[in-house]
Amino acid sequence: MFTSPILTTVRAWIEADEIDWDSYRTVMRRWVAQAYDLDGGTNPVHALERGECPTDEFERILAARLFRTDGRAVAAEGLLQRMFAASERVPAMYGAIRAVRGAGLRTALLSNSWGSGDYPLDDFPELFDAVVISGDVGMRKPEEGIFLHAADALGLAPEECVFIDDMEANVAAATQCGMTALLHTEAAETVAALEDLLGVSLNGSERAEKAP
Repeated sequence: MFTSPILTTVRAWIEADEIDWDSYRTVMRRWVAQAYDLDGGTNPVHALERGECPTDEFERILAARLFRTDGRAVAAEGLLQRMFAASERVPAMYGAIRAVRGAGLRTALLSNSWGSGDYPLDDFPELFDAVVISGDVGMRKPEEGIFLHAADALGLAPEECVFIDDMEANVAAATQCGMTALLHTEAAETVAALEDLLGVSLNGSERAEKAP
């Protein structure tokens, strides 16, 4: 949501590392489908996001299931860093969260982590009143507990929270917890929906983010 779409980022890594797309799609479709099915058992994505599987172990598991187009083995070390290397900030969303917080509303980051080393931690104090990262709390979206934990970290009831996510399963889970939830697809649509919900003008938030 605050960075470029995951599919765009992953495709850039696939091309740069010369990964066979079919091998990636085969393993990740299964893992991600299981990860967002609360009755679907467990897999490496669950363990990684809950902090139960070290990053280097996850990289070895994933690399062993992938193929390069030239037939060589996929390098496990640094795989996740390379996977997300092409990720870029979305200025409109950064500007919007600053505008929301500037209006006196509390904000939180609720993130499923694929390793915490690449978070822009220096940005967080001015953006968020609370930061909940799945690997730090041993819970992950779409589990109910992590939504309640995030609301509590803000000192709010779930019914007082607006949750935004680009995964339908997470939006549905937040709604079940009593939150107002928005499915994020494009920044402009999300910002407009936030303005309507919060009664806060976010006009110019993107320009403010880009200003020197």
